[in-house]
Amino acid sequence: MIDIRKLETELWEAADDLRANSKLTSNQYCMPVLGLIFLRYAHIRFKAVEAVIMEDRPVRGGVPLPVTADDFREYGALYLPPKARYDYLVNLPADVNLGEAVNSAMDLVEGQSRVLSGVLPRSYTDFSDELLSSLLRIFNNETLEKVGGDVIGRIYEYFLSKFAPAVASDDGVFFTPKSLVQMIVNVIEPKEGILLDPACGSGGMFVQTGEFVGKGKGGVSSKMTFYGQEKVDYNAKLCLMNLAVHGLSGSVAAGNEANTFYHDVFSLAGRCDYVMANPPFNVDKVKAESCEAAGRLPFGMVRVNDAGEVSNANYLWISYFYSYLHERGRAGFVMASSATDSGAKEDKAIRESLVQADAVDVIVAVGTNFFYTKSLPCNLWFFDRAKGEAAKGKTLFIDARKYFHVVDRTHNDWTRWQLSNLNAVVHLYRGETERYAELLLEYEEFLGSAEGSLSKMSNALLSEFMGCGVLDEGSLFGCPDAHASVRYAAYFSRLLKDVEEEVSSVLAEGKAL
Repeated sequence: MIDIRKLETELWEAADDLRANSKLTSNQYCMPVLGLIFLRYAHIRFKAVEAVIMEDRPVRGGVPLPVTADDFREYGALYLPPKARYDYLVNLPADVNLGEAVNSAMDLVEGQSRVLSGVLPRSYTDFSDELLSSLLRIFNNETLEKVGGDVIGRIYEYFLSKFAPAVASDDGVFFTPKSLVQMIVNVIEPKEGILLDPACGSGGMFVQTGEFVGKGKGGVSSKMTFYGQEKVDYNAKLCLMNLAVHGLSGSVAAGNEANTFYHDVFSLAGRCDYVMANPPFNVDKVKAESCEAAGRLPFGMVRVNDAGEVSNANYLWISYFYSYLHERGRAGFVMASSATDSGAKEDKAIRESLVQADAVDVIVAVGTNFFYTKSLPCNLWFFDRAKGEAAKGKTLFIDARKYFHVVDRTHNDWTRWQLSNLNAVVHLYRGETERYAELLLEYEEFLGSAEGSLSKMSNALLSEFMGCGVLDEGSLFGCPDAHASVRYAAYFSRLLKDVEEEVSSVLAEGKAL
């Protein structure tokens, strides 16, 4: 069995060693390397589809008819002209200018795809032929042929995460940590419809949604329509390549016209089934007049300073996320911790309106060091404009600030099982006892038969949940006129640690048997 994590690490270390021995910065190196990973994916996908096409290919004069770009379009695949194929580039003679050849390959690929037009990198002549040849050979790894395109998509994401600490634009980072994205997707539970990310960065929300929806029957493209806005062109290109290497497609607007403060590029207000985002925190100098003219402010304008500018745009983002949803839509987004109890009069008014609309479903307090370029804590907010009966008039608060897995000295995340535990709390809050039971079965399958321990774990989690205190939602949000009460789960971090300790105990018991 192929160890995918080991493969990711080996490929990264080999590529990073080459950069360390060159004169290139991470900024100069990132996009071209990701472009080669994309080209490798495209080649593997091309070969796989070509094999299927050739199975029933008509024969003329004893020779199968040559394949065409139209044949590939029927399979939703990208046709690669001969000089754009990875094996052609790898086997070029030493006296050929390799940088020009790879640039030309990118031109040829873009000629086959309107979506990729202007997206792929063209800076390969900045690389020495020796360096570029070594990079091509690294990704010519035979193991990649065996694991296929899905794993290459994962490798692309892994490289994105490794580049993230060193490659951040002036407008912020392009990469949202995968465990935060996964938590958002898990709580939102997208099934079909329109998904908008109005600050889409490198497209992680789309990719994780694709994986989540792909677990069901039918293809992702038949169920989901992805829209993104990203004002940083560089990030938008990363996003479109990320979609491509995962076999996904979407409409992504870039540049000044994609600045969400001033533009609803796809006219999606009130139309979205889902909104997911990790917007930049505490943005200032937003032009208030232009912002008001652009609309999507269902609860009114945020505070404007004497210069006619918004000095903190957190509640602009929150208003946008709500406004994009239709009457049954759901949203999940990352937000600065300070937004939850912001004292600004206008912010309080928006919070009160959200409470009265019964829109806030879940808020998760996240600890420090989840991001690559900043250590501050954050919150995950979730809206649901059509709550189930069990959750109506309630909001679930989970204090997970001390609940995390230490990756290294400066980075934390949530493991698969930590995410499952957090989701179990959400299932119980929503009255989804069957979903909770499904999680216990997952544990049982993973750990083997340990009925007593699993029963104990189940009872502990359920008892703790049912014993949560009730807190007046109005006082929590600073809205004295709000009458809804919520079940306040602020101490689940202790519970979840107990669950993990119990699971560890079960695992130890299993090994001892």
